[in-house]
Amino acid sequence: MSKKSNTYNDETVEKNSAASAPPLHCSTAPLRQWIDHRLPIFTFIDKELTKYPTPKNLNYWWNFGSLSGITLVIMILSGIFLAMHYDPSADKAFESVEYIMRNVNYGWFMRYLHANGASMFFILVYIHMFRGLYYGSYKAPRELLWMLGVVILILMMATAFMGYVLPWGQMSYWGATVITNLFSVFPFGESIVQWLWGGFSVSGPTLNRFFVLHYLFPFLIVGVVCLHLVALHQHGSNNPLGIECKKEEKIPFHPYYTVKDLFGLGIFAAIWSYFIFFEPNFFGEPDNYIPANPLVTPPHIVPEWYFLPFYAILRSIPNKLFGVIAMFGAVLILFVLPWLDRSKVRSATFRPIFKWVFWVFVLNCLVLGFVGAHSPDYVYSSGVSNQILGQVTTFLYFAFFLIALPLMGIFEKPRPLPTSLLMIFFLSGPPAICADQHWSFENPLGTYDRAELQHGFEIYKQVCAACHGLDQVRFRDLEGLGYTGEEVKKIASAYKVADINDQGEPAERLALPTDLFPNPYKNEKAARAANNGAHPPDLSLIIKAREGGAHYVFDLLTSYKATPPKNVELAAGMSYNPIFPGGQIAMPPPSL
Repeated sequence: MSKKSNTYNDETVEKNSAASAPPLHCSTAPLRQWIDHRLPIFTFIDKELTKYPTPKNLNYWWNFGSLSGITLVIMILSGIFLAMHYDPSADKAFESVEYIMRNVNYGWFMRYLHANGASMFFILVYIHMFRGLYYGSYKAPRELLWMLGVVILILMMATAFMGYVLPWGQMSYWGATVITNLFSVFPFGESIVQWLWGGFSVSGPTLNRFFVLHYLFPFLIVGVVCLHLVALHQHGSNNPLGIECKKEEKIPFHPYYTVKDLFGLGIFAAIWSYFIFFEPNFFGEPDNYIPANPLVTPPHIVPEWYFLPFYAILRSIPNKLFGVIAMFGAVLILFVLPWLDRSKVRSATFRPIFKWVFWVFVLNCLVLGFVGAHSPDYVYSSGVSNQILGQVTTFLYFAFFLIALPLMGIFEKPRPLPTSLLMIFFLSGPPAICADQHWSFENPLGTYDRAELQHGFEIYKQVCAACHGLDQVRFRDLEGLGYTGEEVKKIASAYKVADINDQGEPAERLALPTDLFPNPYKNEKAARAANNGAHPPDLSLIIKAREGGAHYVFDLLTSYKATPPKNVELAAGMSYNPIFPGGQIAMPPPSL
């Protein structure tokens, strides 16, 4: 056999061995290696959860997706616990709920956790969807991702409705009667309603099948959530800028976003706990603590708060058939949203008209919920009836999708889009995104953009380090900018620092991560001699040391004037900058 043939066979064996061997990044533990070789669950977790590349600039609005997933798991586990003690019969359902509350160990906690968890779940999902709407996460190539999210919302609504019936109180019973009767407007509607009831009225068979479906649907939601995640990972997460990220503009999901999600989870858990322990019936109706009575109708039948906007749409239209169609259409129209919005720009950050129209739409949805909570004949102090207000807000709801979005796609002129997440705002002038000087770290929940921090450090090395020092910063502090330990060692090794050798003589050595950044000048006199008598300030604490902080630095770097006013005479080697005290600054203007 020829040498060439032997080489080919050796390479083939190596490739086959590599393909059949456990992944190199797996733990060396024999059991884990054995499992992963046959069922690559650890490889999957490492690839799709740990190393999943995520844009560097995601803000806290992206926390609500993961919080929704965690809440779903908690709801399923608490629901299983409650199902162990619940009796889905018309005679015993109400009593079994009270039995759970009074006689089962921590049953009260599980019941309140589950009941308030439904409201928490809808809050998270609604915020998650409004965030996707604001930042254009429904646009190509993520249309199917959005549509799967709408399917999750519909399954949640069905699950929540059937779960609301299970306590078998007055509001549960009559809510089920009213909502199921809506199907009677469709062809063969009476047959559909009787099939839902399991008889000729809401009774024991209705409760029993609602219990079974309420138990089943959360697992269907889990299945659709898995598809939702597959669609998400196919093209990656959107980001606040709405632009496609390059590979170098992404970071692993763990530990950066797992830590961020844990922080959000802590705040969310505190809010959820408040309602469980202090206001457990805040979202409920007092009538639901009265056993169901088919002979006594409550004075006002209202659904849970998360259905109120759709309930308002239903009641605002006098015709029952059109009202039902409008109510279902208010949800189903979300499926075609990606094709109603024809603008090629995703993020509202660069869409001046859409930004305002979006917030009007959010306000309109809140008003719809307010309308749904009051009776149709309610009259406000202004003289406007609740029915008229409901009709106006219903029109505005559909006008947003059918009129505003298509027209804005044609006539709106978006602001220029950045080409990448890295914003070189003080080298090439402020781009549109920085013009308002809104910093991601300003508010209490703000965060620093690691991409921006690293980019700023690169600019410091290439430009600022020639004059300015970082006397209070050690190389190891760069890990706070997102650099790994190995990257910090590599950066430090590019510098030399003063030291004393074994003979006690001055010497130089390569810097270590524990060393301070070396100053570009040996002392202040040397610095002033090189800068026309000016002493370049240390940049370690420059933001804290200047009134205005980041705004001052931004304005200073972007306010140089090529020609000073006629009444200003510049000294030799000075530049004019009206932001700097005195207007004359020794630092030359930033330039490429």
